[in-house]
Amino acid sequence: MSVKTFTEEFKIEAVKQITEQGYPVSEVSSRLGVSTNSLYAWVKRYQKPEPQRKQDDALQHEVKRLRQELKRVTEERDILKKAAVDSIDQCNIHAKTWGSGGLMNETYIYGKGKRVCFQLMEERHRLQ
Repeated sequence: MSVKTFTEEFKIEAVKQITEQGYPVSEVSSRLGVSTNSLYAWVKRYQKPEPQRKQDDALQHEVKRLRQELKRVTEERDILKKAAVDSIDQCNIHAKTWGSGGLMNETYIYGKGKRVCFQLMEERHRLQ
């Protein structure tokens, strides 16, 4: 199924039929061969003044660009995390100090170096 694209002038004229001439959305929809959802979206968009519409378009474009960049950077981060863990052939150890002065250890184990992780944890605990 192909997607129809309409010019901005066509959209504005369709909206004028609804807002200025008072035709029902369903009638304009069937006459022009456009879905009612599209017409409602066009009415919502083209009732705004042009400067505000341009500003909204610029903001939407910026949000889309930032989402794409965030997705790319997140994927890069995940790849680097996996590469770092695989390259050291050990686990990452993270220790937190508990509020009462004791030690609470959190161990993150990534497959290969389980025995090394536990040995390091025991060694660190003995030294303290």
